[in-house]
Amino acid sequence: MEPVLLRARGVPDSRSIATYLAAGGYEGWKKALGMGPDAVTKEVLDSELRGRGGAGFPTGRKWSFVPKDHPGPRYLVCNADESEPGTFKDREIIEYDPHQVVEGVAIASFAIKANTAYIYIRGEFVRWARILEDAIAEARQRGFLGKNVMGSGFDLDVWVHRGAGAYICGEETALLESIEGKRGFPRLKPPFPAVVGVFGQPTVINNVETLACVPHIIVRGAAWFASIGRPKNTGPKLFCVSGHVNRPGVFELPLGVTFREIIEEHAGGVRGGRQLKAFFPGGSSAPILTAAEVDTMADFDACAAAGTMLGSGGIIVFDDTVDMVDVADNVAHFYAHESCGQCTPCREGSDWCMDILDRIVAGHGRPADPDTLLRICRFSSAGMTICPLGDAFALPISSIVNKYRSEFERRIASATPLPQKKQPVLPWAGPCPGFGI
Repeated sequence: MEPVLLRARGVPDSRSIATYLAAGGYEGWKKALGMGPDAVTKEVLDSELRGRGGAGFPTGRKWSFVPKDHPGPRYLVCNADESEPGTFKDREIIEYDPHQVVEGVAIASFAIKANTAYIYIRGEFVRWARILEDAIAEARQRGFLGKNVMGSGFDLDVWVHRGAGAYICGEETALLESIEGKRGFPRLKPPFPAVVGVFGQPTVINNVETLACVPHIIVRGAAWFASIGRPKNTGPKLFCVSGHVNRPGVFELPLGVTFREIIEEHAGGVRGGRQLKAFFPGGSSAPILTAAEVDTMADFDACAAAGTMLGSGGIIVFDDTVDMVDVADNVAHFYAHESCGQCTPCREGSDWCMDILDRIVAGHGRPADPDTLLRICRFSSAGMTICPLGDAFALPISSIVNKYRSEFERRIASATPLPQKKQPVLPWAGPCPGFGI
C-alpha cells in the first residue's frame, strides 16, 4: 500500500512547512474550517477511525462526548508520551512529518471547539520536542495557528508540554494531572476527561498517530479511509517490530494483515534462521502470543478474539533460544518500577511478582510459585485498580505462566531452597526483670 502516515520518510527537508505545503499540507485544515465542527466530527465517525494509542476507542465518538452546551473553555491534548516498551512509531511521525501532527491537532481542536491544545511529550524526547516546537512556530507564522486562523474567526494556540519521563503519564488522567503540575496519579472515572479534564474543563486526549490520520480523512473522505483494512478496523496502522528479527523498524500496513506477514515479509523473519517462539502483539502490556498464533490478524477485534490486545502495535519478537521465565521477570521489573503506587493491588502485586520471579531465576523457585503468580495477577487486574497499569503487568505475566508453564516447572524442579537466615540474638531477648513479663 502507498504510504500515508509515513509518506515523508526519506523526503529531503521533510520537516519544513514549505515541503509539507508542497505535498498538500494544511489543505485538510482549510477544508475543515469551511465544514464546521459537527461535520468534521461526523466525517471522522464515518471513517471508523479508532484510537492508535492502545485502547482502540472510536475517535469520533470520543469527540462527541464533549458537552455541547459547556460555557467555559475546552482543551485538546495530543499524547506523545509513547512510553510503552516496544513502541516507537509516534517518534517516527514527528521526526519526518511534524506538521502532519500539528494539522491533526488543529482539526481535532476545531471539531471540539477548543481554543487551546497541548502536545504532551515524554521528557526524554528532547529532540522531538524541539522539532514540534519549530513546526508550531512555522505554522503560527504562516497563519495556520493563532488569532483568527485564516480569517475564519477561530482562535487556536498549541503548546508543547514536556513530562518528566514516567510510564504512568501515558495514561490519560495521569497525563492531565502532570499538565496541571501535579504528581502523575491517575484519576477515578467517572467523571471522564471529556466532561472534567485538564483544569476541570472538558478535554479530549488523542494519540499522535490517531491525530496524524485526521487530515487525510478530511481531505480524502471517510469512505477512502474506511476502504483500507476491514470493517470496524479501518485505515493504515504503524507497526513497530523489534526483538529477534532481521529487519526491525516501523512499517505502515493496513489493519487486518496477519502477524505472520508483518514478521516474515516486512521484518525479514526471525534472525539467524532461528524459529519463532513467541511475540508481544501490542507492547509488553499485551498478553503474549505463541508461534502457533502467528496467523492472527493484526487488528483490534481479531486480537481481542485471540485473548490479547493490539495495543500500540509494538510487536516484540522472541526466538526459540529465549527462556520465557526471564521474559516474565523482565516485564515484572519494568512495571514494579513504573507503578505510581496509588493502588495497593498494583503497588504490592507488581513488586510481589517481581520478587517471586527473581527468586525463580536465581534458582530458588518453589512448586507453588506459578499458581501464586496467577493468583496475584488475578487480584491485580480486571478493574481492581484505578488505571490499567494493574492489567499491564498482570496480563502479560499470567499469559506467560499459562502458555509456558513447563518452563517454570523445569526451573523449579532443579531449584535449591533458599538458605535460612540466622536470626540475631538480641541482648534484651527473654524475660524483662521488673516488668512482670
